[in-house]
Amino acid sequence: MTPPLLSLRGISKSYGQTRANQAIDLDVAPQSIHAILGENGAGKSTLMKLIYGVEQPDEGTVVWNGEPLSLASPAEARRRGIGMVFQHFSLFETLTVVENIQLVVPGGKTELAGRIRTLGQDFGLEVDPLADVHALSVGERQRVEIIRCLMTDPKLLILDEPTSVLPPQAVKTLFDTLRRLRDRGVSILFISHKLEEIRTICDQATILRGGHVIGTVDPRDHDAHDLARMMIGRDMPDVMPALAMPEGEKRLEIIGMDYTPDDPFATPLSGISLTVRSGEILGIAGISGNGQGELAALISGEAMLPKEQRDRIYMMGRDVGTLDAAARRRSGFAFVPEDRLGRGAVPEMSLVLNTVLTAHPFDLVRRGLINSAGATAFTSECIRQHDVRASGPDAEAGSLSGGNLQKFIVGREMMLSPKLLFVAQPTWGVDIGAASAIRRRLIALRNLGVAILVISEELEELFELSDFIQVLHHGMLSPPLVTRDTRPEDIGRYMIGAHASPEKVPA
Repeated sequence: MTPPLLSLRGISKSYGQTRANQAIDLDVAPQSIHAILGENGAGKSTLMKLIYGVEQPDEGTVVWNGEPLSLASPAEARRRGIGMVFQHFSLFETLTVVENIQLVVPGGKTELAGRIRTLGQDFGLEVDPLADVHALSVGERQRVEIIRCLMTDPKLLILDEPTSVLPPQAVKTLFDTLRRLRDRGVSILFISHKLEEIRTICDQATILRGGHVIGTVDPRDHDAHDLARMMIGRDMPDVMPALAMPEGEKRLEIIGMDYTPDDPFATPLSGISLTVRSGEILGIAGISGNGQGELAALISGEAMLPKEQRDRIYMMGRDVGTLDAAARRRSGFAFVPEDRLGRGAVPEMSLVLNTVLTAHPFDLVRRGLINSAGATAFTSECIRQHDVRASGPDAEAGSLSGGNLQKFIVGREMMLSPKLLFVAQPTWGVDIGAASAIRRRLIALRNLGVAILVISEELEELFELSDFIQVLHHGMLSPPLVTRDTRPEDIGRYMIGAHASPEKVPA
């Protein structure tokens, strides 16, 4: 038997009374792609921080290449041959590719540019070293992150949700690159919630639950349902069917909207047209940075169109171009922003006070004073209905995990009985069990006649939820595609700027 490249024995890590990792045993073989699976709070992120030197374990031993290893920092981890590509890229957009890499890798620009080109050719990671990062696609930025890691000559590469922002075509290219890296001697730790991808690319999968290792399996020997059951400890509920509905009234209509933001790095919108009717879910697909944030701000009322464009947005049949966010909410509009902390919730405030921020019309404020009993009852019911793991309604929003805060914000907006619900990235960073629950509730609202607009970078999610899908690319929307008649490859072509053929436009 070949000895493992990395071996963890009895690794434990606590934060106060919370035990994030408990007696973790893990072996990563040389030249392997090894998945780490688990729900939110299972201990995946903490374990990666321990392996990469961001944190140090309270107990246990780490053996690297047969020798004990103790890491004080990520810089030391890189020197020892461990690299990591985080889910959210850490590149400076105003610098070139080679200038970003110079921040980590010593050498002159000419020398480094040559190495970037050579690595790109060797591993299928071609990128122009002199290009400005802000001009690169998301897939190209990911290549830069991986090249930067490879230039430190890693033996182990940690990838955190590497496919979360990529179209299907780019995922296939990434997987080809990962197999090439594995065959050239690099081991890979692969963290993802996408179980079919893990079955496609990974040789082994270790499942964490509640900070413990549940087991290590060959994911190719198990279907996605088996892996999900191991992760959450129970069977996944069936997908709720979307009931056949008669054509409903228009709850959101945008007609030929153009918008040029003041921010020079923001994406202008051109000719945006869409319609969402009662009893219908419209999904907006697209690679991050193609105008999703700008579109969300205009629909929510956080940004305003110029005067000549203010007759382009209608809610519940009313022109809302001159209405602010609060006035749009009073008309029956509810909104879940992509940014949980800062826009969806105030981290320093309790869940009760965060409830009051958007639910105050529900008799939670009387004559300018907060109805404390009513707000607490509303918050407690939200926590109960949506399985929010919190110490109680007085817990600070910032004390919740990202997944639990997302469940709270989505639940709060659903409880407002909206006529029109707009949700941006509904299950971002949420584990498979919680994501399934959120999607089931969205479909239930749709079946009750609510009009729902969903922006998501998860194609699988959009295919599960949506009646129609439109794709946002470089600030322009595709025609609406009937979801049941559309393939992921069709969406992928729109995502990279090509047109699907034939176009599937609903009558």
